[in-house]
Amino acid sequence: MSEEKDMSLMGHIGELRGHLIRSIIAVVLGAFLVGFNIEWIIDTIFFGPVRNDFPTIRFINYLSQQIAGTNAIELPADFPVRVQKLYQQFNVMMSVSVVGGLVLAFPYIVWELWRFIAPGLHPSERKNSTFLINGVWILFLTGVMCGYFLILPFAINFGVVFKISDIIEPLYDLSDYAALFFQIVVGMGIVFLFPIIVYFLTRIGILTPQFLKTYRKHAIILIMVIAAVITPADVLSMTMAAIPLLALYEISIALSLRTYKKMLKENLDAKSPD
Repeated sequence: MSEEKDMSLMGHIGELRGHLIRSIIAVVLGAFLVGFNIEWIIDTIFFGPVRNDFPTIRFINYLSQQIAGTNAIELPADFPVRVQKLYQQFNVMMSVSVVGGLVLAFPYIVWELWRFIAPGLHPSERKNSTFLINGVWILFLTGVMCGYFLILPFAINFGVVFKISDIIEPLYDLSDYAALFFQIVVGMGIVFLFPIIVYFLTRIGILTPQFLKTYRKHAIILIMVIAAVITPADVLSMTMAAIPLLALYEISIALSLRTYKKMLKENLDAKSPD
């Protein structure tokens, strides 16, 4: 019996290793895809939010023109970026390639995770898990897009507009810009997974919808702290990050309530006689 258990454990470990290897290969392939198109990606996507023709900036300025007759955001025509270290461009290229590969491969990674856990689930659990697994990559990619289109342009605008003296000539560091880019885009992708965490904690009995409602005020403070960590120090970009996070918290309460009611029903059905 002990040998069977050991073999079973080793079999699971071997299976998990296979899923991890395939996931890593997917990330590497995605990184190569990004790397082969790195010039276009850097010019069009990476530095897209620093241009006045970026979709978000164009939309904000369109609304501003309709309301006030002037542009709300006016970035300079040139965004001078400097390189101080010999391998700085190479390091940024590798970072963009790896992170881009991870984002591209994320749905596949989640699918590999689903393939690993699905055989051990009951049919009803498998049906619920399908919705959950899809929710993971959809929420992550939604958070990435939210950070890229909603928060990053405002953060860049604040950094460009803020001046303490006209004598200071702006010259932006490539690594600093890359750090800001990944901090906001990837950070929002991660925090958008909060409803999934709430679902799991509700399922195992740690969280209840009543708890989330009771400590809503405390959660708002925590959300503002998280928004301040993800974004730079300016109030506007922090507010733009906090708004979707507050909406996610309300969604998480509704999800927790639905899950909690379903668990109560399952317990009642289990206790009722056939």
